[in-house]
Parts: sequence; C-alpha cells; structure tokens
Amino acid sequence: MLMTLVMTPVSTSTGYSPACTTSSTNVATSALRRLSGFRQGTNTSGFLKYDSVDWNQSEGMNLFPLLVLGCFFGLSAGGYLTRSGKHFVHNGKKVFLSGANTAWVSYGYDFGNHQYQQRRNRYLYLMDKVKNAGGNSMRTWVHIEGATSPKFDHNGYVTGLDSDGSFISDFKRYLDDAKARNILIFPCLWNGAQVKHPAPLGGLIYDTHKLQSYIDKALIPWVKAVKDHPALGGWDIINEFEGFIKPGEHNSEPCFDTTPLTKAGAGWAGHLYPAQPILRFINWQADAIRRVDPNALVTAGSSSQVSQSDQWGDRNYYSDHCLIKAGGKQHGTLTFYSTHTYSWNHQFQSDATFKHNADDYKLDKPLVIAEFNSIKGAGMSIQSQFQFAYNHNYAGAWSWHANADGSDTDGTDHQMQGIAALRGKNGAGGEVAVHL
Repeated sequence: MLMTLVMTPVSTSTGYSPACTTSSTNVATSALRRLSGFRQGTNTSGFLKYDSVDWNQSEGMNLFPLLVLGCFFGLSAGGYLTRSGKHFVHNGKKVFLSGANTAWVSYGYDFGNHQYQQRRNRYLYLMDKVKNAGGNSMRTWVHIEGATSPKFDHNGYVTGLDSDGSFISDFKRYLDDAKARNILIFPCLWNGAQVKHPAPLGGLIYDTHKLQSYIDKALIPWVKAVKDHPALGGWDIINEFEGFIKPGEHNSEPCFDTTPLTKAGAGWAGHLYPAQPILRFINWQADAIRRVDPNALVTAGSSSQVSQSDQWGDRNYYSDHCLIKAGGKQHGTLTFYSTHTYSWNHQFQSDATFKHNADDYKLDKPLVIAEFNSIKGAGMSIQSQFQFAYNHNYAGAWSWHANADGSDTDGTDHQMQGIAALRGKNGAGGEVAVHL
C-alpha cells in the first residue's frame, strides 16, 4: 500500500509537533518505528510528514489507528532518543548524554552463549552506580574481535550471533535492566585499538562476502530484535580503527590517504588495514542498521579529533563523503560523531576537545566525547571534564571506563563523582535526567 501521512503543525526548530510531545506510553512510538520505511521531515508549510513509501498493507492497517490515536492523545516518538541538528532529543526535550563506558565485564565474553547471566550482577552494580550518580547512558563493547560472538564457520563466514542462540535474549535482558534504571545503552560492535586474534575481524574487513554474511546472519537479526526497545540509545560500529590502520599511505583520494594520521600515532595495534576497506566496513554496517531502522542513531568512535575533523590540518575520515566513497552505500553514514580525548605527556593536543567548543570543529552532527579520564586529563579533574563538555556544546560525555580494570582508567567511584557533577542539570547544554 502506498500512502502519505501528514500530521499536525510542527515547530521547525525542534521537528516535533506540539500536539505530539511528551509520551506516556510507547505504543504509538513502537508503531511508528515499525513502519521502517518512513523518513521523518518537514515540508515547506511547516507540517511534519512521513514520505510516501511502500509498506505492508495488513500491518499498516493494524498500526495506522495507533498512529492516529497516539497523536490525538499526545503520544509521540519522544520515548526514544532522536537527533535534532547538533543535539539529541528525548521526550521532546534536548538532552545531554552523561555516563560511562561499561566497555566490558569480561573482555569479549559478555553476551551470547548465556554469558550475560554470569556477568549480570557486575553489570547491575555498574548500572546502579551510574544511575545513582545521576547519569543516563552507557557505552558497551560487544563483539570486540569475535571471540564468542558472532559465530564464525571454519572459512570465516558468519553463521549466527552465537553458538547456542541466546545472544538476543542476553542483550534484551541487558536492555531491560538498563530501562529499569533509565539508562540508554550504546553497543559498540568491534574494537580496533587492540589486536589479539585478527583473523575473524580481518576477514570481515577485507572480504565483502564475509562482511555480508555478518550483516545478514547477525547484525540485521540483532537490530530487528531490539530496535523498538526504549533503552537502546544508538550503535557504535567500531572503537578506534586508527589502532590497526596503515598510517602514512599516500593516495590520490584524500579519504584513503592516511598521511595525516602519522602525527596521531595511528597503527599502534599493528599496521594491518588500508583506509578504504575499513571505511567500507563502517559504511556497510551503518547502511544495514539504518535500512532496518531509519530512526537509528549510528556512530563510530575515533581515537582523537585528528581523524574526525577537517580543521587545523586534520582530516575527517568519518564524514558522509568518505564513508560513501569507500563503500558506495548512500545510507551508510553516521548520524552523530564520537571521539576520544586523552592527554599525551600531560598535555592535550591543540585540537583536543577539552581545548575547544564543539562548534570549532564545524561538524554538522552532534559530537560526543565518548572516552576520557582524569588520569590522562592534562590536570583537569573528572568533574571539570564533565562540566566542560556540558558547557561547550558537546552532546555527551562518557568516562573511561566503569569497570575500572586496567591501568589507563579512573576508579569506578572517581568516575561517578564526575557524572554526579551534572546530576539534575537542565540548562543550555540540555537535560540530563531521562525517563524511559
């Protein structure tokens, strides 16, 4: 069935209808998101509309009354995190993402094969810590290098999310636990900052047939299963691909020329992959996520702003142009940027986030400082780092990392002091408290 849905007048500054703002239930929201072909926008007359698309007639006729009633009674897509310009919106209000990386409890062994049940008590402890400090979000690593998820066959093709089929139930349980604490979860799929077992992930980067097997057998089923969950904040494709990129490679295409990364110390985990297949790897997965769920928020965490900005001689490899140039998929772009900031020799680089307002980078999307700590904070306290991010137009801040294992991390309670510095904030930087 082909149809066009036109809804009530909107404020074009927010993209939300006054008649459809704060939601008391997620019924209408879930219905809207299930119509995955809809693309939200505003027309020239100031009306919120959903572009004409083909959708399943039987499902559409069942869901359409929910959409109408939802709008009539003040229900909206506000129950989910969305993007408006260079900031995030939840329940019709600008929000600031404040929280921590819960990167892992057991590195690469947290989800699938019923592993979450074994780690759950520790995750609940960390979630309660973030909640009690007034935080609203957490970034969690999942596949990492593919040790236990997804499931690979002996030729390096993906056959499923895990061996025993419990991955989705594991991850849904995690999201349920987060929802009970009003915490948004941002799963980070892969890791480029450390290489222990390169073969499975390397196969996905170099071989598009293997990458497509992951998309078809693991990523798409995962996204379909959780896309309507209120605690799902967004998706992070890969952590710090700069760790295993080949730096210093000249290329006539600027997107694939990695000479600007030499100054950033790229390749610390091994000079393994050129830029083009890495960017294609991101492009294809972002495209798959956004085709299943056009409302999805998608990012990829850069090791610093050297590779995520075109200012001061840096180069934005994460731009729409570079990702599409590498992979060819028009929807395979990021909806927000996220970068990591650590000092070197007790000083921040001149382009570091804690030396600039977010607007200085001239990016067209929200920018989250997705990793930082006071140990490598150039003398800044953890409280001042959170406050700086909030007061300088960043869209969020996540400390590294809540489980506090390893040498380059602040202690758990110390990080909570930083999160607590923004507890209850509701100023120009946005509201910190969210209600899922």
